[in-house]
Amino acid sequence: MTESVFPQLAADGPQDSPSSDSSCECERRKLLIVTGAIGAAAAAATAVPFVSSLAPSERARSAGAPVEVDISALAPGRLMVVEWRGKPVWIQRRTPAMLGTLKGQERQLADPDSEVPQQPAYAQNAHRSIRPDVFVAVGICTHLGCSPVEVSAGAGNPSVPGDWQGGYFCPCHGSTFDLAGRVYRNKPAPTNLEVPPHRFLGDTKLVIGEDSTA
Repeated sequence: MTESVFPQLAADGPQDSPSSDSSCECERRKLLIVTGAIGAAAAAATAVPFVSSLAPSERARSAGAPVEVDISALAPGRLMVVEWRGKPVWIQRRTPAMLGTLKGQERQLADPDSEVPQQPAYAQNAHRSIRPDVFVAVGICTHLGCSPVEVSAGAGNPSVPGDWQGGYFCPCHGSTFDLAGRVYRNKPAPTNLEVPPHRFLGDTKLVIGEDSTA
């Protein structure tokens, strides 16, 4: 005799068999599991963008977020470049000989005392820096935005004077700057190189983009 797959009906009306109750309970559990999984996935999908929004974005960094720089490996006389606000920022460790070239050529400079506000007040000095040995400047010519290059003393570069003591030369239109970023007279660049806000976290770490007055 073949067993019917349908529940038997009593004379007084339909009644659920034990096997039917078990099947319904099983289906109910499956539905709860599936619903819970979908809810968890939706929660996770919502949480990821929220957590991501808490982290600083690249746009925020390029808009001016400070940049921390380790200069422990920067040897005397060497120059390194970092990016801040989408601009190249030079950090050069000047030697005593390099600092010595900053004196005695004031008459050749357009703004030797840095009277034009191209630097914070703490960098308005002969070396245009917080510490004499560490020079920080935006490596963009103040004429039309080209990027100057460093030209060492005695390099034999025909683009700079024969008595050149070291500094920076803009290959676009010939502006020259000394090792403190001060522009020479009668050059296309109207002002000295910009010195960005910065501060020291210690002997070997710098923060570009903020200072102690922020």
